[in-house]
Amino acid sequence: MSRLPILNIEQFQTLADSDDFYFNNLSDHIKANYQTVTVPHKHDFFLTVLFTQGEGIHEIDFNSYPIRPGSVFLLNPGQTHHWELSQDINGFIFFHSQSFYDLNYSAKRVHNFPFFYSLQNSPCIYLNENEQQVIEYFFKMIHDEYYANLLMKQDKLCSLIDLIYIELSRICMGEGYLKVSKSNNYSKKLQQLEQLIEQNFLTEKSPMIYADWMNITPKHLNRITKTMVGKTTSDLIAERVLLEAKRMLLHAENNFSEIAYSLGYEDYSYFSRLFKKKCGESPSEFQKRYY
Repeated sequence: MSRLPILNIEQFQTLADSDDFYFNNLSDHIKANYQTVTVPHKHDFFLTVLFTQGEGIHEIDFNSYPIRPGSVFLLNPGQTHHWELSQDINGFIFFHSQSFYDLNYSAKRVHNFPFFYSLQNSPCIYLNENEQQVIEYFFKMIHDEYYANLLMKQDKLCSLIDLIYIELSRICMGEGYLKVSKSNNYSKKLQQLEQLIEQNFLTEKSPMIYADWMNITPKHLNRITKTMVGKTTSDLIAERVLLEAKRMLLHAENNFSEIAYSLGYEDYSYFSRLFKKKCGESPSEFQKRYY
């Protein structure tokens, strides 16, 4: 079986005092890692990239986003992505492990930010000219700190990342993102559900079981998901399964029946009907669009 490569920070040259953080100018990053980053892949870290020049298309989990100056993309670990970029592309990119951020703050976590809170939120933010100037200023400060060798370097890098995340949160919260609040119990329950689905979707597809694991009724769990994202619990489970199906259809060597079985469906015909109902095309039709 051929699976998507999962990149980790150790694969990239880093100048930081910790292997948990990486920063580079985007053009230099692509030149140095062209063979690795220009084909579809995943990574086990949080990634943020600001485009300041050029254009292109960024495909993330089979959704395409136009790239233009002022585009910011923020990816969670495990998301599949690749891009097609113009020759004049430039900007800044950094990525870090969860512990790099979380260990520096006792009262908050990286998942508290709206763009990392839920996969239902868009991974892309388009900045206006003034917003881009603010965000670019912080990226340039990270650049200067990253390539210096000064006291408390990691602390300052983390603080600058935090400022970028705060500014981007202020911008994106007015663009239809989930309203994340520590006092919002529905938000916490949705995040818990997404984590449980991520851990168990291959073997468990019953909304009733997920509700039981969360110590609430299936009806209440449905109320939470409908309120937060306009979808049922079954919808969220099916979306995660079908996302994995799409990844495997394009990047694994298994036949369709083997893919269905690996996803927990012994009856391929049922899996094919589900795929067509949810995706609007059969597995073979989906595969043909990419080959």
